[in-house]
Amino acid sequence: MNSALIQPNPIQANIHAHCPKLTHLKRFVETKNLSQAEWLEVRRQGVGSSDCAAACGLNPYMSMLELWMIKTGRIQQSIEDESEGHAPLYWGKRLEPLVAEYYSMHTNYKVRRVNAVLQHPDPDKHFMLANLDYSVVGDADVQILECKTAGEYGAKLWRDGVPLYVLCQVQHQLAVTGKKAAHICVLICGHKTRIFKVTRSESVIQHIVNAERYFWDCVEKDTPPEADASESAAKALQLLYPEHVPLSTTDLSEDEQANQQFEQLIRVRNQVEKHQEQFDLLKHQLQAKMQEAERATFKTGSVTWKKSKDSVGLDSKALLKSHPQLLNQFPQSKTGSRRFNIYTDAD
Repeated sequence: MNSALIQPNPIQANIHAHCPKLTHLKRFVETKNLSQAEWLEVRRQGVGSSDCAAACGLNPYMSMLELWMIKTGRIQQSIEDESEGHAPLYWGKRLEPLVAEYYSMHTNYKVRRVNAVLQHPDPDKHFMLANLDYSVVGDADVQILECKTAGEYGAKLWRDGVPLYVLCQVQHQLAVTGKKAAHICVLICGHKTRIFKVTRSESVIQHIVNAERYFWDCVEKDTPPEADASESAAKALQLLYPEHVPLSTTDLSEDEQANQQFEQLIRVRNQVEKHQEQFDLLKHQLQAKMQEAERATFKTGSVTWKKSKDSVGLDSKALLKSHPQLLNQFPQSKTGSRRFNIYTDAD
């Protein structure tokens, strides 16, 4: 996927000027007056551009399995309340027009809203949906603008250019619209702005289509996709299978893949334990050299060893032992989660 920084152009432009709409696009749903509940229901009916990276297993924040649970209605889409001023969604939504205005001023291209969810015109790819931030007018080469905001943590993902999950999102948009290229304008930490160009790649789009088709097939067949190593997948698995059947056993001894995975699990566990032991040894050796020092510096970095502040907590066990009636007066229910334990024939 090709991305290149565009040098700023100080010429002013009006981002709200009346200009031709994107043509030859299949408008799936008009979004101007949709409620949040209606919007979420529309999103469940296909793979949107913001879903693309997760559907391809490339989203650092959401696994394919969690996205599948959202699309199949097992869990609700996690969207923060826009009324909360500290929420990233709140600031992303409020800053998006300003990012678009900056883009228009520095490129001299007019942009306009596309108040619709678009659908791929090919019936074989009906599951591919896209909601564009803006269409670009005045550039024969670029027709789409994607606006982004990145905070302190997200800024790290933009150090080397456009993050992979954003590139997937934009290539998905180009696939749905049939357009040639898009610009991404990102506001980083509220003061630094960069503009990138992403050119349509047929080979990348074909990979995206294949991955999304597999994912949507899992949705339609109600069959969960493979889990990955992310926290998102761990959360999804706990939500998908929250309870165990007492004394039940699944015999996987004849499943060759499962047996290979178990043997690899044992090897990796042993490696983790060995590496943890080595890590602890090196840490303790350095702590012994530091003695009372708060920080130790080295040629390539530093470490700190600081005492946390003293605190006073409630000894709930002692309190309940002295006043057992409080448990009935102030009960607190906690849902248990399933624990994964490993046993071998040698144990």
